[in-house]
Amino acid sequence: MLTCKDFLREMSEYLDDSVDPRLRAELELHVSQCPNCFVVVDTTKRTLQVYKGMQAQEVPAGVKSRLMAAIEKKMAARRARGCNPATDQSSTGQAPR
Repeated sequence: MLTCKDFLREMSEYLDDSVDPRLRAELELHVSQCPNCFVVVDTTKRTLQVYKGMQAQEVPAGVKSRLMAAIEKKMAARRARGCNPATDQSSTGQAPR
């Protein structure tokens, strides 16, 4: 039986329809029985539909430079704390299940 964490790990491939049929069946069963994952999938599908028709917009240079500086500052703070950004899951926003 899949957990919510398992489902979320596979959700992108599920939405892209790139999972094997056996796994797809397991994922669909989980979504049909888990109201939380159903809401996540439904909301994500709706969001993708909205954004598919939109034109890409260029990020203004000032905004981009401030964003990059903020990211660099956050990454430096994590390195100073000894966190490995490649394996640190605390910033994913996903609660363990």
